Amino acid sequence: MSAAVSSSASSHNQWVLASNNKGKLSELQRLFAEANLGISIVPQGQLDIEDAVEDGLSFVENAIIKARHASRISGLPAIADDSGLCVPVLGNAPGIYSARYAGEHGNDTMNNAKLIADLQPIREQQPDAPIKGMFVCVLALVRHADDPLPIIAQGLWQGEILASLQGDGGFGYDPLFWLPELQATAASLSAAEKNSISHRGQAIHKLLAQLPL
Repeated sequence: MSAAVSSSASSHNQWVLASNNKGKLSELQRLFAEANLGISIVPQGQLDIEDAVEDGLSFVENAIIKARHASRISGLPAIADDSGLCVPVLGNAPGIYSARYAGEHGNDTMNNAKLIADLQPIREQQPDAPIKGMFVCVLALVRHADDPLPIIAQGLWQGEILASLQGDGGFGYDPLFWLPELQATAASLSAAEKNSISHRGQAIHKLLAQLPL
């Protein structure tokens, strides 16, 4: 990281978390607390900051858009998460549209039902072939709204997509995301287990590695 970014990041002990998604907030706040940064992470909702318009065409673009939006309004450094599920046989859909795949933002029930329906013809053609998928998380940290050098970190979590829901935990597509090595879905893991291996956990560790000691 450049000296400019280092000095700015260390001059503030409060960052804005550019998200109003309760599931993401819970995971990110827990992971940052475990990191003992000495930095207070404030959800943008506590500062009456509404969600940004996510009109980028990639996870990276949308993460930066959200971070700049929160930083511009708050005047503080901001960190944003843009994440979703990519299924290669669907052309990497739902991708950046994961939260609104079925048309209504944040409706997990509808989104999961649409994913199951969209994959059904493929399962019928290849009933014994597992359908691969991966969760993607991109984190973007900006020291100010016009920061020309955002810190970017990406995490990928590989798995398979089930034909029916399993598990009561997590959120989003977790009940359909099967981990063969654990013989469990993401929704069946404890919060600690999920954070230790998830796309979001990976991205946070990579982000922290880029911060000044």
